[in-house]
Amino acid sequence: QVQLAESGGGLVQAGGSLTLSCAASGRIFGIHSMGWERQAPGNDRDFVARIQGSDNTDYADYVKGRFTISRDIAKNTVYLQMNSLRPEDSAVYYCNVYSYADGRYYWGDGISVTVSS
Repeated sequence: QVQLAESGGGLVQAGGSLTLSCAASGRIFGIHSMGWERQAPGNDRDFVARIQGSDNTDYADYVKGRFTISRDIAKNTVYLQMNSLRPEDSAVYYCNVYSYADGRYYWGDGISVTVSS
């Protein structure tokens, strides 16, 4: 069983910054990528960012230039540095791991980010 422990969320003012962390534990079979999605109340869950390998990254258009995803492979940890936060960034952020070997996604419980005006 894979468990994902998210941390770093909270309340910030618009224009501020937060860094989310997600540490994976348990067995993850084979090569895997890690990423973040987010969901605001009443909205769909949206893609935010993903990282494959050590530096192959992908971002949603609305976070490009503001968010940076990175990972520490040895620690099985992914980070999301969020700068210039906007109220529209307020959501529950979900960390995930995708295993290429077994074709499975594993999800964290989500962590809340609230950006005030």
